[in-house]
Amino acid sequence: MRATENQGSFLNRISIRRNQVVSMDGNHEQELEDIELFQKHVADRFSNLLSPSSSSSAESPSDSILSIAWLRKLLDTFLCCEAEFKALLIIGREPSQVSKPPLDRLIPELLDRVVKALDVCNAVTHGVEAVRHCQKLAEIAVSALEQKPIGDGQVRRAKKALNSLIAAVAIEDRDGVGSKSTERAWSFGRRGGSACAGSKDRTAGQFRSLWWGMAKGWSAAKQIQAMSSNLVAPRGAESTGLAHPVYIMSTVVVFVMWALVAAIPCQERTGLVTHFPVPRQLGWAQPIISLQEKIAEEWKKKEKKCSAGVLEEMQRLERLAQSLIEFTDSFQCPAEAERLGEVAAQVAELAETCRRMEEGLVPLQQQIREVFHKVVRTRTEVLNVLDQVGKASTTPTI
Repeated sequence: MRATENQGSFLNRISIRRNQVVSMDGNHEQELEDIELFQKHVADRFSNLLSPSSSSSAESPSDSILSIAWLRKLLDTFLCCEAEFKALLIIGREPSQVSKPPLDRLIPELLDRVVKALDVCNAVTHGVEAVRHCQKLAEIAVSALEQKPIGDGQVRRAKKALNSLIAAVAIEDRDGVGSKSTERAWSFGRRGGSACAGSKDRTAGQFRSLWWGMAKGWSAAKQIQAMSSNLVAPRGAESTGLAHPVYIMSTVVVFVMWALVAAIPCQERTGLVTHFPVPRQLGWAQPIISLQEKIAEEWKKKEKKCSAGVLEEMQRLERLAQSLIEFTDSFQCPAEAERLGEVAAQVAELAETCRRMEEGLVPLQQQIREVFHKVVRTRTEVLNVLDQVGKASTTPTI
């Protein structure tokens, strides 16, 4: 998806236009056509994100919405949109054009969103690291429960890893959600709750250092809210000019960062907005609105369950860990053959989930870093253009 044909032709056409001398009318018509094409590409790419491949299913999702594979496609989509937007805004254009109203206001607003998006990328990167830690705990449990025959030693080892996993996914909500829900999450499946009480605070400190990687008081929810607070679609004549692609790119930035924050556990997500307004009459916005509604629905379920996020693989880890803890709590040697068969199926599903996480989390982390650096580079280039305009306006005429 990184090097799609339509993106290549779009960028090539913009590059060719740089060295062409055309009339103002012809140039204006070309610009309108480029803007229309950019909107179409945005719509097509996000429409593709709405349709997971036929290889995925409810039993074994591969790229269903909010899975690791789907998030990687989302970031690829963002990078493609970002590259086309930069070409549309900068290549073959007089610098003075980007300093005229309303761009003199809209571009600085976009650059401010970009700065906030960089913080979100950093927070999500820490979140991915914490998810990887949960994956390792799940792998310990898998290794123990795959042993045959299963004995008391293997069950105790698996139970310790699974309890640590449940404690880890509860950390995010411990300080931001009602204490009763938190205590239920912490004590889930622990019949010897008092025996675990002494180690609970130590566990909390250990995992909090993984979840929280940003400065104290930084909030992912407030960051997303600030990014979307002044996101307003252009009206009238502005809707047919460069103001519209600037608005499109602002919407894409906010949506992608919002989706990452919803999916990946990161610092202080309590009160995360589940809706930011995007006009439904805009054709390119339809798939984004549909995706937003699907993710918001999952997020609302997450808040009711006091769960650690809507990442598909993390939800599976949590569900399977809870079920397997029940098994370890009631384990008696020798276990019933029927029960062992059920547990073997759950362990196999847990192992497959861990395998997908092992394959996808490191590339996902690398993509987030790539998004970070690409966005920094584009922001620098836009600032250089604005700086040229400022210098030109202050140069004395002879």
